[in-house]
Amino acid sequence: MQHEYATINGIRLHYVTAGSGSLMLFLHGFPEFWYAWTKQLEEFSRDHRAVAPDMRGYNLSEKPESVEAYRAKHLIEDVRLLIEHLGGPPCVLIAHDWGGAVAWSFAAAHPEYLSHLVIINAPHPIPFARALRDDPEQIAASQYMLLLRHPKAERVLSENDYRRLANMLAASADGRTGWPSATDLARYREAWSQPGALTGALNYYRASPLHPPAPDSPGAAALALDPRRFTVTVPTLVIWGERDQALRPVLLDGLHEVVPNMTVARIAEGTHWVIHEHPDLVNRLIRRFIAAPA
Repeated sequence: MQHEYATINGIRLHYVTAGSGSLMLFLHGFPEFWYAWTKQLEEFSRDHRAVAPDMRGYNLSEKPESVEAYRAKHLIEDVRLLIEHLGGPPCVLIAHDWGGAVAWSFAAAHPEYLSHLVIINAPHPIPFARALRDDPEQIAASQYMLLLRHPKAERVLSENDYRRLANMLAASADGRTGWPSATDLARYREAWSQPGALTGALNYYRASPLHPPAPDSPGAAALALDPRRFTVTVPTLVIWGERDQALRPVLLDGLHEVVPNMTVARIAEGTHWVIHEHPDLVNRLIRRFIAAPA
């Protein structure tokens, strides 16, 4: 695995690349970094160029200070220009959590850049907005977002060597799988400790209108999203760990309406961290999907 940098969209992005061939791009979520995709980089670098960046604001990538710099339009353009930098489309885009949120919007805006889209436990904006407005279970599950938007979040999450962040990973994972290990948590603490990295990660939440009602914002309840702007036409695989405590299965309801060319693979024992808990299964599902005739 090689560590490289690209200056695109006015910022410097760090990424890890392995293998050669057609491009597969992996986008991580909160509070992770490129390292989340280690098992996928190992697998797919056998016959692809597998690339996992640190998203803007994370780890070794540049960390713009303003919240506005983390609006969706900037995140989407990061992906487009990174694909161009890596040799251009079409590519397979695989994404989890916040990376998936960006990938949904990217696929809707730039379908010509993608041959396949794989989303892992990341809500599409249309059903997510609907659930944040109407579904009591998802509203309750999303209350953590209010802390992550709050000015005190950096202080609370960094106390005692990032104990609360580490506990968040461990408590919401399947403890039988051994993830996260002590080695994993050491790598994550190192990434969280990069100057400005915690604020950069939190600014994704602060910049987004998709959240439960908060004292400073009505959140998703005030949105009137046009489904036509968010319709994804590229072949899409959605992998969903059904024991995800933060993103409930209701977020799959009605998804075919805006993602007509879609396959859903539900993993009953998977949590939000299914890429770590069941990497071999996730890799097999991805391989089968990208090998199937269009």
